[in-house]
Amino acid sequence: MRPPDKDSDFYDAYLKEITTAKDKEQTTSDNSNQAIDTTAVNRSTWGPLDALPGNPMMWILIISELMVFGLLLAGYCIKFLENPDLFVNSQAGLNRLIGGINTLILITSGLFAALANETSRENKTYSSRFFLSVTAVFGLLFLVLKFYEYSEKAAIGISIETNSFYTLFYLMTGFHAAHVIFGILLLGLVGFYKRHENIQTACAFWHMVDLIWLILYPILYLVR
Repeated sequence: MRPPDKDSDFYDAYLKEITTAKDKEQTTSDNSNQAIDTTAVNRSTWGPLDALPGNPMMWILIISELMVFGLLLAGYCIKFLENPDLFVNSQAGLNRLIGGINTLILITSGLFAALANETSRENKTYSSRFFLSVTAVFGLLFLVLKFYEYSEKAAIGISIETNSFYTLFYLMTGFHAAHVIFGILLLGLVGFYKRHENIQTACAFWHMVDLIWLILYPILYLVR
């Protein structure tokens, strides 16, 4: 459309209409860019880890720790095949009763961790904190029995240097006990900072602790 002459009575109205149209176009463009930026921020940055409960950084830690335990178990299997008689005889000296009780303790603690996660989802703060506390108490009980078992071995002169079986036994169970300690501290922390994502993250770590012991117990105590 041809613009009117500058001397025309319609020229001022024409300029006003053009200015208004440009302002609307700029506003639309700004809103569009803002929407694109928001989409970019909300876009998945962790890939498959975004679908897992809790903070993705914790799952990176969990995967890393599982790999470490996997290497320790692989080393155990190799050493076992090199000297099966030594491993079987040494394994016979372990306290299977304590190991079995500790297994039941951690399985039960996992149940209470799951209840803490579920009640947190429902915004039941008191119940969630209660279940977290019970989970931590079971973790402490596990540690008490584990260190009692260590003291039994120390009393008869067995240490990490006794033979290759006990070297791997102390490395694996000690490393696991360190994770139990860290898990208890984590449960206490999220009990105060009680966002649901935080509790999910702590419970995911605790379930990893359960899983690792469910693998360690039969291999170290039972499998011949």
